Amino acid sequence: MPTLELVILVAHVALGTVAVIVGAIAFSSRKGRKVHVSAGRVFVYSMGLASVLGAMLGALKFETFWITFHAGVLGTTLVASGVLAVRIRSQSTRRWFSVVAVVNACNAAALFGAGWFATTLPEGRLFGFAAADYFFLFGMAAIAFAGDLRLILGTRVTGRHRIAQHLVRMCIGFFIAAGSAFTGPGASAFPKAVQDSGVLSLPELTIVVLMLFWLWKTLRRPRAMPVNQEV
Repeated sequence: MPTLELVILVAHVALGTVAVIVGAIAFSSRKGRKVHVSAGRVFVYSMGLASVLGAMLGALKFETFWITFHAGVLGTTLVASGVLAVRIRSQSTRRWFSVVAVVNACNAAALFGAGWFATTLPEGRLFGFAAADYFFLFGMAAIAFAGDLRLILGTRVTGRHRIAQHLVRMCIGFFIAAGSAFTGPGASAFPKAVQDSGVLSLPELTIVVLMLFWLWKTLRRPRAMPVNQEV
């Protein structure tokens, strides 16, 4: 592997590891408190940079990492829109949010197209990845885009809904980071017995369960959690 690609790969893995660690801290701490805000900011920077580097790596090594390009774009748009979601009432923020939404929509369409094209190939794989992998990322991008439209076109967006959209985006980004670390390329760092045990899937399952719990807790409240301290 050329030096530039190796540097990008190492930096991508290192930043992704940081994102997983601080994401766990932000996720487990009380929302709106100093620990949550501080860890959330580090998560935004580390996850954002790791996603950009992942997209670069995917573009440079498309024959083996093409899906990483789409995952990187998805991670970048999720983090960016997650930060912007809590400030969507500002007109300038709304414009930037709309730009990110368009990028996400284009990436979602490309993922769906790649998945569909993979189904037409003899082995059902495109650049080494199954059609289901592309469709899975498409599903996450589509969920985010549905939320994008809700915030952009909604005539009355409450604080609860802004926090909910922020939560969904950060959790999906965290899910992607954890998946890369435990069930994706990072799984090779664990012993074969651990890989085969299924225990490496638990972090992703935990993230989904906790996301649903916090969504329920946020949306059922008569008043939203504080939004002035969000990342």
